[in-house]
This record gives sequence, C-alpha cells and structure tokens, in this order.
Amino acid sequence: MSKRILMVEDTEDNRQIIRDLIATTEYELIEAADGAAGIAAAGAQRPDLILMDIQLPVIDGYEAARRIKADPALRHIPIIAVTSYALSGDEAKALAAGCDGYIAKPFSPRRLLSEIRGFLS
Repeated sequence: MSKRILMVEDTEDNRQIIRDLIATTEYELIEAADGAAGIAAAGAQRPDLILMDIQLPVIDGYEAARRIKADPALRHIPIIAVTSYALSGDEAKALAAGCDGYIAKPFSPRRLLSEIRGFLS
C-alpha cells in the first residue's frame, strides 16, 4: 500500500506543481484548499505526511498545524511547512506551531522530494 500525502495549499498553480512532482513517485496525493479542509482531511484520511502552506484561507497553516498536533490520533503525522514565508524567524515560527520540517517557496523539487522521503522512509 502506497503512503499518502495530504497537500494543504490554496493556490492552484502551486497544487499543480506538487501534483506533477508527486505523480513521479509511488505516493498517493490527497488535496485540501484551506486550513479547515486540511484539518478535516487529516482526520478523515489519516495521511502519512502533510505538506502545509502557511498563508491559507479560513484557518492559516500555523493554526491548522497546532490543531492537528493537538489531536492525539493525528499528532504522529509529520507536517512539512511549504511556504512563501521565508523571512528571518519564519522557520522557527512554523516549527513552534508544530511543523516538523520547513521548505521555502520557490522550492527545489529535488529538495522537497528528499524531505518527503526522509520523513516517509
């Protein structure tokens, strides 16, 4: 059974880039377009990994990560922040919210896959 990745991303172009990247792997991709939908999908689908944008409608990625990590049934799921928030301190803020990894946009597809494989191996 292939491992499942939940992508929480509101921008269609960014979702397509990640779709195309994951299509080259053995992973299955689940999508959510806002933070609330991401939390719901995490609970319903129980993915093996979450790629979390930070700047999201409804509930931002920081709060979505906090809520996922507060749920005992979900807290084991690694969350990688994939975000355009790339100023000094943004990585620390994402990690403090519960993210396990951090990648700034624009990202290197090779680096993103390396991070994903590191968490899923």
